[in-house]
Amino acid sequence: MALWDRIKDSATQMQTQLVAKKNDLKSGAFRDASMAMCALVAAADGTVDPSERQRVAQLIAGNEVLQNFPADDLRRRFEDNLGKLTADFDFGKVSVLQEIAKAKKKPAEARAVVQIGIVIGGADGDFDKAEQAMVREACFALGLPPHEFDL
Repeated sequence: MALWDRIKDSATQMQTQLVAKKNDLKSGAFRDASMAMCALVAAADGTVDPSERQRVAQLIAGNEVLQNFPADDLRRRFEDNLGKLTADFDFGKVSVLQEIAKAKKKPAEARAVVQIGIVIGGADGDFDKAEQAMVREACFALGLPPHEFDL
C-alpha cells in the first residue's frame, strides 16, 4: 500500500473513532484544544496561505464531531490561534500548546484532540513531517505517547 493510501486510511479511521465518541466530546476544554490543534497543524510549516486557511476552516465546519459547537465560535477560536502563530510562530506555539494541554485532564478528550490533528494533517493526503512534528509535540503537551498514534 502506498504511503498516501496509508495516510488517507489512517485519517479515515481516526475520523470514524471520533464520531463514535461524539457524545463524550462536548466540553469547552475539548473545543479549545481542538481549535488550537487545527491551527497548529495548519501553521506547521511556519506559514498559512489563504487556501490552506480556507481548507482547514471547511474541514472544521464539516467535521461531524465538531458540530457539537457553534461554527462561528469554532472559526473565531481557530483564527485567534492562527493569529498567534503567524504573529510570532515560536511564541505563539507555546500559547497554542498550552491551549491544547487543557484537554489533558480527560484522556478520551486528549486522544480525540490528537486524532483531530491527524485528520486535519492527513486531509490533503500528505501528512508531512512538519505536521507530524506538531502533532507529536501536542502529544507531549497532553501526556500521551506519540507512538500510540504511529508518530
